[in-house]
Amino acid sequence: MKHDYRENLGLAFDTLRTHKLRSFLTVVGVMIGVGVIILVVGLLDGFKDTINQEILAWGADTAYVDRFDSDVNHDHPSKDERARKPLTLEDGEALLARCPAIERIAISVFEYEDIHNVRRDKNQVQGVEMRGTFPAFVQVYGNAAMKSGRFFTDTENDHREDVAVVGEDVAKALFPTPAGAVGQDVNLDGSTMRIIGVFEKPKGGFGMGDTDRRVVLPYYTFRKIYPAAYEHGYRIQGYPGQLDRAVDEAREALRRLRNVPYNKPDSFSITTQKEQVEEFNQIIGGVVLAMIVISSIGLLIGGVGVMNIMLVSVTERTREIGVRKAIGARRSDITWQFLFEAMTLTGTGGVIGIILAVSIVLLIPMISSLQTTVSPGAILAGEVVSIGIGLIFGVWPAVKAARLDPVEALRYE
Repeated sequence: MKHDYRENLGLAFDTLRTHKLRSFLTVVGVMIGVGVIILVVGLLDGFKDTINQEILAWGADTAYVDRFDSDVNHDHPSKDERARKPLTLEDGEALLARCPAIERIAISVFEYEDIHNVRRDKNQVQGVEMRGTFPAFVQVYGNAAMKSGRFFTDTENDHREDVAVVGEDVAKALFPTPAGAVGQDVNLDGSTMRIIGVFEKPKGGFGMGDTDRRVVLPYYTFRKIYPAAYEHGYRIQGYPGQLDRAVDEAREALRRLRNVPYNKPDSFSITTQKEQVEEFNQIIGGVVLAMIVISSIGLLIGGVGVMNIMLVSVTERTREIGVRKAIGARRSDITWQFLFEAMTLTGTGGVIGIILAVSIVLLIPMISSLQTTVSPGAILAGEVVSIGIGLIFGVWPAVKAARLDPVEALRYE
């Protein structure tokens, strides 16, 4: 039997070599379907790695408290969100005092009305991400590591010193080197600030962007420059393993501080990294479903094409089948001959699809900021699926060939 399988496999490859173009066109659908599987898995694994880096960048055991339900809603808040009272400095300080599970809190104030620019001579960075905050920022935020210089102190904050810490990309845009920015003065919306530190650019990016455009001032310096700024946000850090408790305590404390009735929803939002990951996974789930549908269509088209071309092959080789039966070939021998041919056809298409998809997956990080990975499991699954398509859609042509009457087949012209 082993000899028969090897012989059938050899016959299958002979057919592929004889009809190269026809074979290639037949398995284009299989190539697309398998390729999409490899691409989707490679991109998804890369996205997961990126998201994990983002989570670590924002800090472990942290949650963000904001007036609005999402960052997007700062630009387009709903009517209910606009009616909410802004968070205050006093609310944030009260959280730290009233919530035993909160280890630290980073209170920040923002000014969203204008586009902020920082300039040095002829160099300028537009649309920087501005905030005023306290020294606890570097302890709470995991993406606040310093590349050069230092963060500001409580004394500098209390005395409203005109100092700033900027993102690595801001420093690169204004000075020849990030380290050269430390100690230099810049113009920030018309005010002169001295750069005392440069943040190291997070590996996972800052937020969802590719550039680190942060400009961070001491809280009271920010309020001196922007006295009308009133939007506050807090990032709370729970003690290890107590983030859920810290969130519950913060929610209860804020409802009391803001006089929210027991039968009314929160007039603020608290978002943990876990919730953000779940939202991301929901989005990705929709993308995966769409990709599965696309790949399934490709595989179905490939399978139908294989079945049709195998039926044509049976017709073309009717006399050959009759000769094989006349010299002793059994029905099972004929069946396996055509099944092997169909599986070899789709398996070869699967290999080509895998090679192309893996090449694209490896190329993407070289030409973009996206991370991707090559999954051995996806490669194996893709090849198994491609061979399975040949097995499933090759059954009817194989059975039809096996049922041919040898006498009638020999008479066929």
